[in-house]
Amino acid sequence: MLSKDEFKAKWSSLHSDAETTGIVGAWLNISYRFGLICTLLRISPNALTMLGLLGAVATAVTAQTAWAILFLVFSLFCDGIDGSVAIFQHRESKFGATLDSVVDRISEALWFYALYAIGVPAWIPITLWSVAAFQEYARAKLVSLGVSDIGVVTPAERPVRASFLFIVLILNQLSLPGATEISIAFLLLQIYSFVSVVRFSRSRLLQ
Repeated sequence: MLSKDEFKAKWSSLHSDAETTGIVGAWLNISYRFGLICTLLRISPNALTMLGLLGAVATAVTAQTAWAILFLVFSLFCDGIDGSVAIFQHRESKFGATLDSVVDRISEALWFYALYAIGVPAWIPITLWSVAAFQEYARAKLVSLGVSDIGVVTPAERPVRASFLFIVLILNQLSLPGATEISIAFLLLQIYSFVSVVRFSRSRLLQ
């Protein structure tokens, strides 16, 4: 069984030697504990990935209810700890990483569908998902071309996308206006993030 320090060191090595202090360190402490719990319960990392997908499906299906908020949190939580559990259980694999990436894109499509379900014009969630997927594809392509550093951390990463939807779903439950306007503002932020990743990619590939 990995010690907490060994777990953090392994996580860092798999994330381009990222720092494991501050907020990241606090999250890793939580992940470490859930890695232990999942191991005791014999829950595999891939099972957590699929549970996250089921949570995303439930978010889309229940978008008009308060349950959607809980399912969204559950979906993001499972997605956040599956990789850490894989490290804890010594079960890192290329298949698991690929499955996680594919499920992430499907889950985000379901998250953004929830926007449409609560009345946001369809072109907004469709464009949001497309730009977010392009951003993640650009990063994946960089890795395939041998660029290993983490690159730019944008203001519209996956947890922020979930946080945006969380806010919009709460507004909907409180019957407050602004869902469409907030969605448009976030779309502009997502476009900015995508452009930032493209610029970073260009700077690395032209070196």
